[in-house]
Amino acid sequence: MENKKAASNGPGLPGDKSRLINPTINMKKAIYALILPLVVISGLVFAYDDITKGTAKKSTPKPHTAEEIKAERKRWETTPAGIMFKQWEASPEGNKVLSAAAKIGKEVRDAANMEAVVTSLTLPPGSRVGFGLMVSIKGNDYILSFGAENAYNEFQQLHTLKVNDKIILRSRGVSYAPKYPYPIVFADYVERDSKIIYKRVPHGDGC
Repeated sequence: MENKKAASNGPGLPGDKSRLINPTINMKKAIYALILPLVVISGLVFAYDDITKGTAKKSTPKPHTAEEIKAERKRWETTPAGIMFKQWEASPEGNKVLSAAAKIGKEVRDAANMEAVVTSLTLPPGSRVGFGLMVSIKGNDYILSFGAENAYNEFQQLHTLKVNDKIILRSRGVSYAPKYPYPIVFADYVERDSKIIYKRVPHGDGC
């Protein structure tokens, strides 16, 4: 009887010990398995944060001072392109364009409404200002530029404009270059018959 009892109990003791020890080992392994990925992920996050901060510091240029801009412009005016531009500015054609640009300077600075009349739905040959049309403002002709067309269908209603249509516009800037016989007005807002037909919407990073 005792031998039978020993035989029945003997093999059970190691089995019982294994059932008591293994869950602890398994739990430690499970905790370790959970902690390790968290440590790795945290390391990657901190590394990525350092990289992005470093990239941001490198990619943020220091703004130029007024003196530096003036000096750079002086250097540029001595280049062939700068000399040609100065000659164009002094020519009758250049004077005409500069005079027309100055005529709407206050409205552009104040982002004020300007009355305009559409004079042409096509731009001068060789123009590279995106979608645009010709308008007359205060008796002078201007290229009204809207930039490149995109998937947002911002220009859909602008395509309904006709020659002699009267519009109200606001501009974010005016520019000029020797290759263009008219100042270039960059449109921010266009209204026809008291209805908004265009309003510039920033895309991407706000450029």
